[in-house]
Amino acid sequence: MPRYYLNVRHRPGPAGLAVDPEGEEFADVSAARESALSQAREMIARERHTFIRDWMDCSFEIMDEAGQPVLTIPFSDTVPESDWD
Repeated sequence: MPRYYLNVRHRPGPAGLAVDPEGEEFADVSAARESALSQAREMIARERHTFIRDWMDCSFEIMDEAGQPVLTIPFSDTVPESDWD
């Protein structure tokens, strides 16, 4: 199974990226996306990171084993569009 790295972007620039050093094996990029969304929901619910002012400004930057970006998942994707109104 391919390994994907779910890095968390919480502000622009290199200092705003929390790098996932180990990665995780997923069947495909869709499975990695679902895991990222699940983790984002948990992070938002816990709110332990006081340095994050607005979770909706954060995103997961998913990289493949070669270090190439394959997908960006904004934390705002955890909120169904029907809740935006």
